[in-house]
Amino acid sequence: MALGAGAMAPQAVSAADLFEGDPFKSHPWVDMRREFLGRNARVTFDERVVVLGPAFAEDPMNVPVSVRVDPALGRVERIVVLVDRNPIRKVLSYEPVAALPAVAFRFKLEQASAVRAAVRLADGRWVVGGAWVDSAGGGCTASGQSRKDGTWAKTLGEVSGKLFTPMPGTSRLRLKVMHPMDTGLVAGIPAFYLNRLSLRDGDDRELARLQGFEPLSENPVFSFDFTSPPRGGVQIVGTDNNGNRIRSRVQ
Repeated sequence: MALGAGAMAPQAVSAADLFEGDPFKSHPWVDMRREFLGRNARVTFDERVVVLGPAFAEDPMNVPVSVRVDPALGRVERIVVLVDRNPIRKVLSYEPVAALPAVAFRFKLEQASAVRAAVRLADGRWVVGGAWVDSAGGGCTASGQSRKDGTWAKTLGEVSGKLFTPMPGTSRLRLKVMHPMDTGLVAGIPAFYLNRLSLRDGDDRELARLQGFEPLSENPVFSFDFTSPPRGGVQIVGTDNNGNRIRSRVQ
């Protein structure tokens, strides 16, 4: 139908406008940005937020990912990890406090998706990096092994860890916490997951804090980096969403 006199023809929307500059051109991103980062948040995509993961996740219940932020971006207040095509999109929120802005972990992947790290800087800006991970999927809607064989109750909350030096001038804590990490998406099994961890040195000074969500893998494994070995080792204090407490120390 022809436009009447004085009518304005609709303007074409560019892909850049439609996807708000998203390099993955993912339809969920626009709503995700508003929900998790804030409707009026200043957001840019930056390759200095480095997200590394496998090109193809052979085990969708244990997908290894690492996030590292270039110091040139400035002080990092928070790192939020999001997965576009998971039924539960938020994986974790990490505040480095006195640690380096880097974290590694494993998570559950429901289908091939962009995996993002949104980094809030001290000036209030968000910078985002990401990686595409392909997968046969199903990681969020299947029971973990410890839930299937019933062993989770015997090991719940147990912590093992090691401090070591991956390269000169840095110290790394690798940590494993025994927990079934149920997503709540399996019939008859409610959501049950590790939701808070605080890392403290021997003087009880907080080094880092992490908020976890359902997509973290069963018996989650984390790596945290520091510029030097924490004085007096590391105390690990945490809870799950049912109020169970976690407390341990790694020397």
